[in-house]
Amino acid sequence: MRGLSEGSARLVLLDGVTLLHPEDAVFDGMLEGWGRQQLGGRRLQPDTVRGRQQLVRRFGKFTNAYPWQWSAADVDEWMTYLISELRRAESTIRGYQTTLRLFCDYITSPHYQWPQECEARFGTHPVQICHEWNTAAHLVDYEGDPDRRPMTREEIQLFLDYADDQVERAIRLGRKGALAAYRDATVFKAIYGWGLRCTETSKLDTTDWYRNPKAPELGRFGSLHVRYGKRTKGSPPRRRTVLSVMPWAVEAVEDYIVNVRPRYAAADSSPALWLTERGGRLQAREIEDRFAAYRDALGLDKELVPHCLRHIVSA
Repeated sequence: MRGLSEGSARLVLLDGVTLLHPEDAVFDGMLEGWGRQQLGGRRLQPDTVRGRQQLVRRFGKFTNAYPWQWSAADVDEWMTYLISELRRAESTIRGYQTTLRLFCDYITSPHYQWPQECEARFGTHPVQICHEWNTAAHLVDYEGDPDRRPMTREEIQLFLDYADDQVERAIRLGRKGALAAYRDATVFKAIYGWGLRCTETSKLDTTDWYRNPKAPELGRFGSLHVRYGKRTKGSPPRRRTVLSVMPWAVEAVEDYIVNVRPRYAAADSSPALWLTERGGRLQAREIEDRFAAYRDALGLDKELVPHCLRHIVSA
């Protein structure tokens, strides 16, 4: 209909149709309209939209009430439950609160006509339930687990040496996993050498390496174009170029590309830098699992994850 905003009540609910379960239908319509508004107007990613919708449904199930019946006290009770019983992190709590605030902004906006729709059907209207006094403020840049720390130089050296040892061990024993072990050892060197996240590493292609005129000695591996950097909600992956500063890491990657990767069956047909024996692309979860296996075998701190390879502390 002309003049109506994307996601408005009249675009979601059919005029003149008697709803069998009006409360459920209107709640579903609110979520559908909110999804349309985020996908169409704000160009958010479908996964982001679905996650937000699911969270709102969880809140509705917790309150056992509909959005036009919610109050600030419901937020207080849910936050108490999330913190005291589920022990959710501060950043998670703030993310939940932000989602609820955005949903309430949508259903209370006169542009989308949900207040009028609720008044006509239920004699009441939704209100904003997230306010300054019952939500957490974002006051610091990092809100992660304080137990999460960078790896020391000794830990990194121990870890990378152990990864190399797995290659030699597989070759010595004649095991099938020698190629995978070599690949994984190179993966961890790349994460450390170029400061990569697991997803960024997984998504690399062989064509992502470029020359750096200021470091001709590194050949075609003078810089790395990261195409799948960490995204912000609703935005595409961020791209960045990382200069190669560790010649030994360049040597490791070049040796893998020249001598090891061609042994994979899909080497000629797949652009992926890190291949699997079945011809697929190595996934971020597989990198995390292999890191955990090596970490535990060495008896290192269980709080360490691949992300800890991106930073080091002086020993």
